[in-house]
Amino acid sequence: MSEVVLEATGLVKTYGDLNAVDNLDLQVFKGEVYSMLGPNGAGKTTTVEILEGLRNPTSGTAKVFGLDVMKDYDKVRSKVGVLPQTFEPWDRLRPPEAIEYWASLFGRKMTKRDIHALLEKVDLAHKDKVWGERLSGGEKRRLGIAMALVGDPELIFLDEPTTGLDPQARKGLWGIIHALGDAGKTVFLTTHYLEEAENLADRVSIMNKGKIVVSGSPEELVNLYGGGTHVILRGAGEPGMASLEKLGYKSTIHDRDVTVHVPSLMRTKDFMVQINQTGIGYKDFETRRPSLEDVFFNMVGGRMEEGVLK
Repeated sequence: MSEVVLEATGLVKTYGDLNAVDNLDLQVFKGEVYSMLGPNGAGKTTTVEILEGLRNPTSGTAKVFGLDVMKDYDKVRSKVGVLPQTFEPWDRLRPPEAIEYWASLFGRKMTKRDIHALLEKVDLAHKDKVWGERLSGGEKRRLGIAMALVGDPELIFLDEPTTGLDPQARKGLWGIIHALGDAGKTVFLTTHYLEEAENLADRVSIMNKGKIVVSGSPEELVNLYGGGTHVILRGAGEPGMASLEKLGYKSTIHDRDVTVHVPSLMRTKDFMVQINQTGIGYKDFETRRPSLEDVFFNMVGGRMEEGVLK
């Protein structure tokens, strides 16, 4: 069993009659990228702020490396790096200056070589003479990750690090997060981008209305809750659709192309053997595997765009 780095038990946070976090349990293991996703208002940021020691829970416990986050905050802080959701660098400091100042706030001294190495790690060394206000959105987020890495923390919280970034900048940050995982760091990532969680995370939790509704590796969640594969039979037309319905399959048609839902417990190969034996005519076929988006829709009841349920 891997070492438990982060653990929450019975975590509750209420605001009046609202349960922002509702009896939440979770474990994060050493060296994994753990992603929590959900729509705006699901309770992700409140949960993360409790785990970081920035907000007190109404009840329940949160532990980092076996230390109670509330009681042993100073010890926890030395092992943790944080990139908050609303991070903005100081406008009138250059990246090396921002890192040096940030390190000083925690009583840490960094040499120019240390700072340069950290900037290289986040692909920002070539911007070492640029004022913070002149950095692009993606560069600001990379600087935030560099500052979170001051002190070489064992656990790093990244709260929606790519929100508002263009696709190119987002993919650039993905590479940095992959590198952190490859280096053995434990990363706790919150996001509302389903593709991001599927691409980066070893394990994913979907949160909604203060609760974790499902948790597991992306592959496990897709297999269990994705709803099965869809096969598109090109040119099968109405006769093909009618034959499929007689076999008990749900299907839809568009421009003579029939899309068939293949149950998750059935292999696509077995499905194709069956329909070929029945003589259903088609020109070609393609398969569409389910994704985390399908899991999210099935578990939460809606699609998610920029954090908002649709």
